[in-house]
Amino acid sequence: MLLYMSNGSAGTKSTPLHSVSVAGAVVREDGRLLAIRRADNGTWELPGGVLELTEAPEAGVAREVLEETGIHVDVDELTGVYKNTTRGIVALVFRCKPSGGAERTSAESTAVDWLTPAEVEERMAEVYAIRLLDALDGNGPHVRSHDGRQLITQL
Repeated sequence: MLLYMSNGSAGTKSTPLHSVSVAGAVVREDGRLLAIRRADNGTWELPGGVLELTEAPEAGVAREVLEETGIHVDVDELTGVYKNTTRGIVALVFRCKPSGGAERTSAESTAVDWLTPAEVEERMAEVYAIRLLDALDGNGPHVRSHDGRQLITQL
């Protein structure tokens, strides 16, 4: 597939710009899921962030989870692709297994916790909870879009 970006000059159609992020759906042996409370807005989400330009997605997931939580992970598989249609962010979510380290907060997280699936649904907005729950169902990879607040029905 040929990819290009337009400079948006007058008289030309501009191609939307997108950001690619990665997130880890880290599942412990007891079924609990790793989550962070973000420092910037106080919401509970999966650990993750922007994929670096020269970085492989799996390496980006491992880096982001470690940076935000102190947990080392082994990356298993892609479980979903999620697009925030308002912000132009495409998130790749990978199921991971913890392989070492110890929970700690960071400049990006004010809390780190291992949640049950029920706690995920209670603490997280639906657009983030579904990413963790999709990783558990074994039917992925899922492809979903949302507007930042709610899922958009796919046809």
